[in-house]
Amino acid sequence: MVNDFTLFHVPRIVFGKGKLSILPGLVKIYGSNLLILTGKESFTKNDWQAVLLKALEQDGIHYWIDCIIHEPSPIMIDNLVNKYYGSSVQVIAAIGGGSVIDAGKAVSAMLQLNEPVKDYLEGVGTKNHPGSKVPFIAVPTTAGTGSETTGNAVLSQTGPDGFKRSLRHENFIPDIALVDPALTMSCSPGQTAISGMDAFTQLLESFLSVRSSCLTDALALEGIMQITKYLKTTVSEGNNPEARAGMSYAAMLSGITLANAGLGLVHGFASSIGGLKDIPHGVICGTMMGVVNRYLVERLLKANKQSIALEKYIRLGKMISRADGRSDVDYAFYVANYIESLVEELDIPSLGNYGLSDEDIMRIAGTTDHKNNPVIFTPEELEEMIRIRL
Repeated sequence: MVNDFTLFHVPRIVFGKGKLSILPGLVKIYGSNLLILTGKESFTKNDWQAVLLKALEQDGIHYWIDCIIHEPSPIMIDNLVNKYYGSSVQVIAAIGGGSVIDAGKAVSAMLQLNEPVKDYLEGVGTKNHPGSKVPFIAVPTTAGTGSETTGNAVLSQTGPDGFKRSLRHENFIPDIALVDPALTMSCSPGQTAISGMDAFTQLLESFLSVRSSCLTDALALEGIMQITKYLKTTVSEGNNPEARAGMSYAAMLSGITLANAGLGLVHGFASSIGGLKDIPHGVICGTMMGVVNRYLVERLLKANKQSIALEKYIRLGKMISRADGRSDVDYAFYVANYIESLVEELDIPSLGNYGLSDEDIMRIAGTTDHKNNPVIFTPEELEEMIRIRL
């Protein structure tokens, strides 16, 4: 039976190796005054930077370049908006990882308003954004967040009163997502690993989400197949074009599924931990993914009744293991075992490297949102999960 569902629109997607070369033509659709936002290294230290800038100049495109060197904060966005307000920017292109793309979305959304972005953040501000924006092109250089296909920009303010919240509107979905897998080849093995685990988390959480649909399930399963086939290869063979394309495709799909089905407890931890401590988002997701899924499988089996989430774990176990004749319990636990082995094999850092105190752990457990998780855990259980990954 096909259940009811709603699907947000997706960007115009341009996917393929070497597609960066057509960026000038895509920019010209919207105008000739371009603001480029980039990462600290994803743009400036690559050979294709000079080629792209020369092509923009040849096409008569005037551009400004600014770097995003950290996960975006409200202050960072406000400063960029103040800097470029009134400068006749007609289109914005964000070329970088998820932080760069989120910053680009936020600047695109606020450049016409020129107001503090904090006033419009979910759970922080009190204003509703009208959805107006400067045309926006997302060009990911990592395969992780899938931000190129989502309508929210995650902004962080770390500290005791910190938060990690979204600026969200359906109109903030990029006008164009230009996904060139070749741009990810400069990612280090460590960055590749945590980005890939972030994409894996998003696909799995949207698959298990209480808001999932037959359509998001199909996309999530396709993405998970790509992850299980190519993640380890991209870490060990960073110049493998087939593996890089597979991971870029999976990350792009994860953005579509999370935008429509939502996320779960791992990303609840990412919000509460990321608001308190300056820990990379991919590290939090990667390090918490194994323990959270083990607790989920155990709780679902303990309930002693067949649930949709348990059926999905069993289905995943069969798909990933490619083995016949095992029990449903074995298939469900295979998923948790597989994820935990990935965390160890890819050497995902533990939270203990970032100095969490007992007081921090209690605070995190008390503020972690289960979002669309199929199981609700107690604060004590959440504390246990965190301590396992110290």
